[in-house]
Amino acid sequence: MTRRSLVLALLAPKGEWTSLFDGKTSGGWLEVTGGSFPSTTWRVEDGCLHSLKISEGGGFQDIRTQDEFTEFEFEFEWKIETGGNSGVKYLIDRVNRFAAKDGTAHARGRGAEYQIADDAANPDAAKDPKRHCGALYGKIAPAADTARRAGEFNQSKIVVAASRVEHWLNGTKVVEYESAAKRSPIVLQHHNSDTWFRNLRIRGM
Repeated sequence: MTRRSLVLALLAPKGEWTSLFDGKTSGGWLEVTGGSFPSTTWRVEDGCLHSLKISEGGGFQDIRTQDEFTEFEFEFEWKIETGGNSGVKYLIDRVNRFAAKDGTAHARGRGAEYQIADDAANPDAAKDPKRHCGALYGKIAPAADTARRAGEFNQSKIVVAASRVEHWLNGTKVVEYESAAKRSPIVLQHHNSDTWFRNLRIRGM
């Protein structure tokens, strides 16, 4: 456990909410492989972590929490551009880094993914309900379509208990499945879409 993790554990007893983003700085967030916050692909602005749309061929870097969590309830708000695609990853199995066309690098977290997409205009979402907003990406379609229009903020929640995972979207539970909890960071995906995240907070189960 890092010193910061220990401080968080002492300051935020089980059941109490802890903010993961102060709305002003990138403190507590790293490039997913553990490097410094990737300021060429992410920006802190207007109280949000903003995933920037960049030129094709450039490297897309996911970002991760500095701290790791096991059983938790994670709440966040987000909005996405028209036609956009993004996600929140957890129960991370591995990370990798590989070359992009422009000489920079892609950096990806691999694990379970809470899908974020503009279902009305994103071509990937159009292919399969398991790629709709709120889905466990590629595996479980959401039980209801509760996403707001592109450009509007949504409220989401991920619950990871000892053997149960839930996805919530705008007050509705849209996915539930069985999976063993394990220690993992929370990862925000960069998918070359303008996506904004705010009010990220977590509490232990």
